[in-house]
Amino acid sequence: MWTVVVQGSNDIGSAIACRLAQDGQRVLIHDGPAPTTTRRGMAFADAIFDGEAALEGIRGICIDTPRESDLAAGTVVLSCSTFEDVLDSVPPDILIDARMRKREIPQNIRALAGLTIGLGPGFHAGKNCHIAIETSWEDLGRVIDDGPTLEFRGEPREIGGRQRERYIYAPVAGSFQTSLNIGDEVSEGDVVAMIDDTPLHAPLSGTLRGLTRDGVPVAERTKVVEVDPRSRELANVSGIAERPGRIADGVRRALAAWIAQRAG
Repeated sequence: MWTVVVQGSNDIGSAIACRLAQDGQRVLIHDGPAPTTTRRGMAFADAIFDGEAALEGIRGICIDTPRESDLAAGTVVLSCSTFEDVLDSVPPDILIDARMRKREIPQNIRALAGLTIGLGPGFHAGKNCHIAIETSWEDLGRVIDDGPTLEFRGEPREIGGRQRERYIYAPVAGSFQTSLNIGDEVSEGDVVAMIDDTPLHAPLSGTLRGLTRDGVPVAERTKVVEVDPRSRELANVSGIAERPGRIADGVRRALAAWIAQRAG
């Protein structure tokens, strides 16, 4: 059993944490105290607000100051302590950066654990991480042990004939406020949320797949709402979706190869 720290409680970080917990690893997710995660039905992020959340049968619990003894197979621990405090209290064997910051240049994480895995644009296996995992649909989940991931492409995959128009990005900075929930159906033009005094209107009719938590402060241009153009019966709003699942499978392959190499 290995100790794994995952940075990011989004749907991708949560899928990885869930799968590794199912595999029997001891897993901790680190994130800030008010993550802007939208796909909360596909993530452990709500545990940071509510104390606990579940994803595909795995329980996530939030502990302010975790210890190694708090980590157990079958459960994911979340912490909002400083990242430095987490590394001190729960030294990881494996560190996975799943924050998916896209246009930002990621820090060099190689010295922070025995195995470091970087997800998505900006990571270069052998330079700023030991292993990188491709997160672009063209080569989704590929394990890269030498070289860079693909550059950020910028366009989401189509759902129901819609791409970027499914999303609302914060037009201003402020407090995100909504009375709606993941899975609610909306009509084009409905006010789905407010940022302080600025209303956010549904860009199309469909089902809320992504919705930042009520009361969370957001920066300008943060993704805060996603509408699936399909009906509630057809929309995918909970559980591990295809892309996070395939990325998680890539992480599992990388971890299995690392474990086999150490055993050999």
